[in-house]
Amino acid sequence: MSRPGIHYDFVVKALLGVSMLAAVPISGNATELQTETLKAWDEYIRSADLRMQSRPDGPTSFLWTDEAADRRQRIGRGEIQVEPVLRHGTKKVPNGLIHDWIGGVFIPGATIENLSAVIHDYNRYKDIYRPVVVDSKRLSCTATEQRFSMLLQRKVLFVTAAIEGEFRAREVRLDSQHGYYVADAIQLQEVENYGRPGERLLPPGTGHGYMWRLHSIARYEWRDGGVYFELEAIALTRDIPASLRWMVSSTVNHLSINGLMTTLQQTRDAVSMRPDSPPGDETCPSELTAR
Repeated sequence: MSRPGIHYDFVVKALLGVSMLAAVPISGNATELQTETLKAWDEYIRSADLRMQSRPDGPTSFLWTDEAADRRQRIGRGEIQVEPVLRHGTKKVPNGLIHDWIGGVFIPGATIENLSAVIHDYNRYKDIYRPVVVDSKRLSCTATEQRFSMLLQRKVLFVTAAIEGEFRAREVRLDSQHGYYVADAIQLQEVENYGRPGERLLPPGTGHGYMWRLHSIARYEWRDGGVYFELEAIALTRDIPASLRWMVSSTVNHLSINGLMTTLQQTRDAVSMRPDSPPGDETCPSELTAR
């Protein structure tokens, strides 16, 4: 049976793209993305996507929110919950770190149409998700794929990390109440000397390794008079030097938690203020997804 899909782009999109600059800017020598690092990332993402695909008919609940009664109660009464998917939030791989965090929020009074309107407003991501999203632009939108670009920046202490990226997203609508969205970065490039003389884009996979890859998985469910929305944000960054790991690890986790919580809050605020069908808004054609 086929069902219409809404491009609830984001949920991850919103989320995704905006999700997080998980890495802490670490001053020091430049580094390059290695083949073995990318291989470990690809294997991890395949496993994450397979876990998502098994959720609708698997032994666990569709939403991470429902996996623990206390979590479900907290989110249901308006709290935003964020937890690490990995132990301590990171996994060391050859010459890199994988960061994996998940969070959930309930948007009372919202409908899927409210959410979709925000998700598709790529050109306004720079307003909705500022100051991390400096610029954003819708590139293309079809029934099977959406693309957009964003310029992300984050300041930590005396270092500013800026990343320019192009993103691709795909949505699977399971039924009238459930769906999930997968999005990833097609290309990420560090902006050297951002905001200063000599600003330039570095080749992909080079620079300080603030963020080499970004992948998002978002789920949503309409019930209880609103929409439960949750996002898993996964990023690949350079490793933290052993001499700094004891000092920097807690800061990395703090930024990841705050970044994801802020994105969820900004999404909830934007959806709550958005009408179902804003006049003049452009929407993507719906995909028919069979289960």
